[in-house]
Amino acid sequence: MQQKYYIFIGVVILAVLAGIFAYPNYFNKGTDFLNSKMGWTFPHFWEKPYVLGLDLQGGVQLVYRADLSSVDDKTGSMTGLRDVIERRVNMFGVSEPVIEIQGQDKLVVELPGVTNVSQAIEMIGQTPYLEFDEQRTEAESKPILDKIKEVQDAQAKKEDYKKIKDWQLATQNPYFKPTELTGKYLTKATVIFDPVTVKPQIQLKFNDEGAKIFEEVTGRNINKPLAIFLDGASIVDTSGDGKIDAQDLYAPNVQNKITGGTAVITGDLNTQTANTIASRLNSGALPVKIGSPISQETVGPTLGSVSLQKSLTAGLYGLLAIVIFMVVFYRLPGLLASVALVIYVALVLSIFKLIPVTLTLAGIGGFILSIGMAVDANILIFARMKEEIKQGKGLAQAIDEGFKRAWPSIRDSNFNSLIVCAILFTFATSFIKGFALTLSLGIIASLLSAIFITRIFLMVFVGQWAEKAKWIL
Repeated sequence: MQQKYYIFIGVVILAVLAGIFAYPNYFNKGTDFLNSKMGWTFPHFWEKPYVLGLDLQGGVQLVYRADLSSVDDKTGSMTGLRDVIERRVNMFGVSEPVIEIQGQDKLVVELPGVTNVSQAIEMIGQTPYLEFDEQRTEAESKPILDKIKEVQDAQAKKEDYKKIKDWQLATQNPYFKPTELTGKYLTKATVIFDPVTVKPQIQLKFNDEGAKIFEEVTGRNINKPLAIFLDGASIVDTSGDGKIDAQDLYAPNVQNKITGGTAVITGDLNTQTANTIASRLNSGALPVKIGSPISQETVGPTLGSVSLQKSLTAGLYGLLAIVIFMVVFYRLPGLLASVALVIYVALVLSIFKLIPVTLTLAGIGGFILSIGMAVDANILIFARMKEEIKQGKGLAQAIDEGFKRAWPSIRDSNFNSLIVCAILFTFATSFIKGFALTLSLGIIASLLSAIFITRIFLMVFVGQWAEKAKWIL
């Protein structure tokens, strides 16, 4: 008996924390009020914004068609192109962009929050720049490192670093400098396997002019690293932190002077890493060309704000209608189920923030639908409880049997819905993926709400007194 009260208290605490996390404004305003009146210094609750998609915060959607007429590996070329565009967009500073391949030759680029559309189009359409850089001498590195420190000190003091003489020197790589060898000379990068060790390697092939330059570059860098950069960044995540940044460097050592225009990159590579490197090298070699976007759709921030407001209003009305229905038809159990439903909403919104889930209109539609589906399980349980009570069983036994006998139907229906969500998420486009993701998360959370939270509420609030007032059930 004590255990159910401990669980109930835990559910209440979890619900309060989830509610505050989902919408911390009121809590933080209350904290500010108390701090100002009482002289306290209570901190604000953690604020983490929701990630809004293109249609809710405004932005631009661009659709490109790639020229695959002279390409054999169409899938690999499109994957490489997508990687390059994604890197460019990340450099542009766009939050939560969506870059995906559509069909065989189309690339869809969604840029939420972007207002300068022409600049975005210009940036995306640039030729990927692949370069092979050689190591600087200590004498060449020192002035660059000194200038970087000088600029950093000025920034720390909030001074205008652009007043420093030759401040542009600080923008250069202090350890590597460009060579004459660039991606325009590379014809193809291929993953091959060592016939003895069966380890993956990367074979590079240059054109005739590139072969001569490559011979010169490797000749003067024997036993030295040759760094490979694409658009100024490393072509692979060498630090293993899931992103390519300044900490990464891919610089295989030159073992000897290479002639003939063909080279092999060896090392501790797995197949996935080797394929990634080859794909990005091919991207720099321009296997696929894109011109101007064939389709451009712009959503203004005002329109996105209106769409968000209407979606939230629809969700609130939907929740209110469900609460009224449950209370009218199922009375006290319906009221308890409605409280569990409100907790469910707070939990799901918190999950959306934590993952985070990029919310679109379709995604919010999936969430609103999941609110309606969340009470399906309660309806099945309460209907079964009615039948058990009519058969003369006690209230505690009726609650137990209601949950036990309704579970197979609840399990099967929700499992089927999750299968459909998985299919939509796997094969559909971005907006439908958002719908499938929010709906599936909602379904999983609704099972917790109906089977666990509602049951705890019934065990705590519906006691022996209800045997004498069955009308309340």
